[in-house]
Amino acid sequence: MPVVDIDTDELRGLTGEDKSDEEFKEDLFALGLEYEGDTDDGLLQFEFGPDRLDRLSVEGVARSLRYQYGADRGVYVPNLNDADWTIEVDPSVPDERPYVTGAVVRGVELGESGLESLIQLQEKLHATMGRGRAKGAIGVHDLTMLKGQALTEESEPSGTIDAATADLAANEKTITYRGVDPEGDRFVPLDANAEMTPADVLAEHDTGETYADLVDGLDRYPAIYDELGLFSFPPVINGKRTEVDTDSRDLFIELTGTDQWTIDKMCAVLCYALSARGGTVEEVRIDYLDGATSPDEYGPDLLRPDLDTDEKSVTHERIETMLGIELEREAVVDLFERSGLDAVYSLGEEETVYDVEIPPYRVDVLHPLDLVDDVGRAYGFNELEPTYPDIGTIGGRHERSRLERAVRTSLIGLGFEDMLNFHMTSGEENYDRMRLDEREPGADRSDAPLGAEPRAEITSPYSEDYTQLRTWALPSLVQVLENNTHRSYPQDLAEVGFVAHRDDDVNTRVAEDRRVAGVLARTDATYEDAKARLQAVCDGFDADLETPATEHPSFLDGRVAEVVVAGDSVGVVGELHPAVLVDRDMEVPVAAFEFSLSALE
Repeated sequence: MPVVDIDTDELRGLTGEDKSDEEFKEDLFALGLEYEGDTDDGLLQFEFGPDRLDRLSVEGVARSLRYQYGADRGVYVPNLNDADWTIEVDPSVPDERPYVTGAVVRGVELGESGLESLIQLQEKLHATMGRGRAKGAIGVHDLTMLKGQALTEESEPSGTIDAATADLAANEKTITYRGVDPEGDRFVPLDANAEMTPADVLAEHDTGETYADLVDGLDRYPAIYDELGLFSFPPVINGKRTEVDTDSRDLFIELTGTDQWTIDKMCAVLCYALSARGGTVEEVRIDYLDGATSPDEYGPDLLRPDLDTDEKSVTHERIETMLGIELEREAVVDLFERSGLDAVYSLGEEETVYDVEIPPYRVDVLHPLDLVDDVGRAYGFNELEPTYPDIGTIGGRHERSRLERAVRTSLIGLGFEDMLNFHMTSGEENYDRMRLDEREPGADRSDAPLGAEPRAEITSPYSEDYTQLRTWALPSLVQVLENNTHRSYPQDLAEVGFVAHRDDDVNTRVAEDRRVAGVLARTDATYEDAKARLQAVCDGFDADLETPATEHPSFLDGRVAEVVVAGDSVGVVGELHPAVLVDRDMEVPVAAFEFSLSALE
């Protein structure tokens, strides 16, 4: 769990509340921060949930308290001044670390305590969202020590600047994110007094040795230049020339990493913290030049920091049910505002729905339950009165669980062996080896083959074999068959399991489903065999089945049909394509089916 060190004198100044340390401890405990002890310097240490990364600094903690005290209300977004600086991303940047973001903050009042807080926030963001600097790394520089360059084709080593870009650069202060040879340009890193090449830093500097593995094996290292030369070697170390001290008032923030969204959110947290110190945030233009790897979801031309708000919805009934209390609608809006959110409600035919605006530093709000948690904390969990439930507490199976159990029993009765497979898989297994092309998010999926829905990716996968949630269940069963080619046939396998895909129209942006899937691997397996077992399952649940002919890349043309139950298309049945089987060294035909469990309700 993250731990933040808090100077309570700073907390008093930032909140405007003259409270004792004990009172702050009680107030912070109500927000979910637990007192862990004191540091040698007399700072208080608080542990909190790893989801609230906006509380990694005293500025973020003070902001939460100000909302809790009612001193601030609703969503606050700092005003952004127009961009005066540009970061140009050169194609020579290593593909392993292609993305950059940034901001300028002017007029910040740091002092000793503010500088210590900034360093703490930077390092804790590195350790959490930045995954030890591997996913995102922060560089904070004294802006007055930077000299912007108007790049020209002659001064740009890669020769990739076109005339329009050069004209733009001539009117703005420009720095460049590019690749550098390990034994190339020299600079003086922090905590050093002599110039060093990047390779020297990794071999001879303490910080360089610590983070050397992040650039190990690269032909060119990431580097950031201004007109005077190299001043930042991300993700390893900054240059001494732009070092920030207690007198620095204008700061240049740059972040590099492997994911644009992550470094943008890290930048937003930093900008809010510095804004609380009196800083004025200024935009930075990000130009991914021709040939550079730009983020697909944003494009090559960006204005950063990204301080756009998000929106989620939750019903009034869900809030009251989860918290066990009755609330007026206006009171719920008030509680949202005291959580640093904005909310408006609409009266539907059956329920009241709150549309909630979420500030950019709240990276933890992913689900309606996160909104309910905010309402509960603003109301005060200690204010909730324990009550006995007004229903019996005798345990029992959920109706969906009953249905799943009944379907499994039916499949076993038809000769299938029941499987329990992983819900996570890889794009290769889910799409490529099944001859499927993934549909783009937001694209029309009305005619998409089963399983071709856009993936719900795992942002930090433990293994390349498990990078997403599976969009359909058949690939999992086929993998089992592939691993069992040394065993005798027939092999009839079935599973009732979970699948999911990305859907931006859903609150969580992930649509979930339960599927029934079966495979028949035997020397005489045919479409008719799979259809007969599918029909038997549907008959057992009084489901009206139709199987009109269709096409599906994973199945053999002319031997595949759509599964239609009660007029709704819910799945597919047929003989797997020979290419799918040959790729897995399978020497017997396979007939298969998959459909949505809800069709049997």
